[in-house]
Amino acid sequence: MSNFFLLIPVLMYAETFAFGPNEGSGDGYGDAGAGADSHYSPRLDYSSPHWCHTLSLRNGQVSCRSPRGGHHHSALGTWCLLSCDSGSQLVGPSAVQCLPSRRWSRLAYCRQIRCHVLPAIYYGTFSCSDGVFVDSRCDYTCNPGYEIDGDRSRTCLEDGKWSSTEPSCQDHEPPKITCPRSRVKIAAPGQLSARVSWDPPIVKDTADTALPDVKLTGAESGSDFKEGIHIIRYKAYDQARNKAACKFIVRVEVRRCPALKAPLHGYLKCSSGGNNYGAVCEFSCEGGWERKGVATRVCQFSRSWAGVAPVCVMMEINTDVRTAAALLDQFYEKRRLLILSTPSNGDQYYKLQNIMLQKAGCGLDLRQVTVIELLGLPPREVGRIKDRQLDPHVIEGLRQAYRITRSYFSMVLLDSYGIDQDRFIAPTTPEELFSVIDAYMLDEEERERLEKQRDYCD
Repeated sequence: MSNFFLLIPVLMYAETFAFGPNEGSGDGYGDAGAGADSHYSPRLDYSSPHWCHTLSLRNGQVSCRSPRGGHHHSALGTWCLLSCDSGSQLVGPSAVQCLPSRRWSRLAYCRQIRCHVLPAIYYGTFSCSDGVFVDSRCDYTCNPGYEIDGDRSRTCLEDGKWSSTEPSCQDHEPPKITCPRSRVKIAAPGQLSARVSWDPPIVKDTADTALPDVKLTGAESGSDFKEGIHIIRYKAYDQARNKAACKFIVRVEVRRCPALKAPLHGYLKCSSGGNNYGAVCEFSCEGGWERKGVATRVCQFSRSWAGVAPVCVMMEINTDVRTAAALLDQFYEKRRLLILSTPSNGDQYYKLQNIMLQKAGCGLDLRQVTVIELLGLPPREVGRIKDRQLDPHVIEGLRQAYRITRSYFSMVLLDSYGIDQDRFIAPTTPEELFSVIDAYMLDEEERERLEKQRDYCD
């Protein structure tokens, strides 16, 4: 600073100033035209330490050098350097001089630097440590459910600009969805499915006031579900398309009993699924066999069948009857009849046919056919079913009812209603006989059962 005063002009000349009533004041600049009739020659006093008023700079610093040195910071000719504190900007010259007019050459002040007011942030807010002044730090926070995208704070810099860029609040948090609890539903009696209902899932989103969009994958509540496990899935999307998902299980249980077996020489007909809770199975016996025991059994909730399984026993044929009608009534809707007639046991046709019928015994039983033999001529005529003989009146009644001759070999095939379906006057193979029965005398159910039992006689 030794060269500082080299720049200061030396005021060695006399100058005329007009002072008003406030002569010597340092509070402001005077007006040289105070009056036309009064002129004063100022007396310059370099020795006065307070020629000008003492400088002070708010929010700044003043550094003065006087020609007289020392503490003469307001003496005539003194130069002062002006500087502002951090956060303030100097408005005016950076250096001033104490003039002979007892005023400083120029005025200056420190103006605090300010950044622009920050705009509001959507879905969030901010708080600043010192408003918009330098070094003020503004911290951003987002509403619940939103996250800061960018810097979390900005600082007002000395150039009057905010640091970094403006952040934003984004919804990155998915909604919260809670599904109903998994459930088990037991099918009602006789049903293989169950109707299952549940409350809708609970969906919340901390960011959006509107309820999220909920989508269902699977059957709706109140639907009919088949036996087994069904997975129900829900998905929820908020306005930012963040996704949340949940799932639960619907299990429909059909309580079942052990599978029933048809009795020997009988068959089953069951309702619903056959062995599910509430199913009813009806037992029937093949022609020539009679059921002994209950007609139906029900599958109970305990997974067990009610009652005891029935059995099919050989039909008891009462041959101790006096009329053909009494005999035929026992076969009505139960068995078919094949009435074989021959004039003699030694008849060649009879012998051949008898051999073939013995081989066809199993197949005839499967088709519910009973053989009645009318052998010989009166008075030695014999009628029999296997080894049980018929009354002569029954024999005569059969011959008259179906016009069966005694003169030659013949066979008459009757259906389960006692109607004549076919006649044969020569020996017939089992295949031919079975073909007639299968084609014209069996209903659909009998054909299905026969198909399942094809290998039974092998």
